[in-house]
Amino acid sequence: MKLCISSYGNDLESNVDPRFGRSRVFLFVDSETMEYEAVENPGMTAGGGAGTQAAQLVANNGAEAVLTGNVGPNADNVLNAANIKVYIGLTGTCRDAIDKYKKGELQTVNGPSVSRHAGIRD
Repeated sequence: MKLCISSYGNDLESNVDPRFGRSRVFLFVDSETMEYEAVENPGMTAGGGAGTQAAQLVANNGAEAVLTGNVGPNADNVLNAANIKVYIGLTGTCRDAIDKYKKGELQTVNGPSVSRHAGIRD
């Protein structure tokens, strides 16, 4: 499965970024082969619409699931419309997040975990 992880850095040892829409980097990872690609998030510095831009980037890159700390309402709407599963509350390294996903320790969420503009304050 192709996963997207919000990340502070460009590799699997980087920590999960708790902000989805304003995440620095997205790691697109094949959960079977562990091959990955790091893509900078153009929405990170957006004045508005960061969550929507980020979610569209994720959908355009073919991700089937997102692993992150939190997701806001605009991103949640786009991800749900694209049938992308969302897993929140993740901390630690991106590799740790993938391991938890593979072990079935994560549950999908329905709805945002933070309000609009929450990532701006972080």
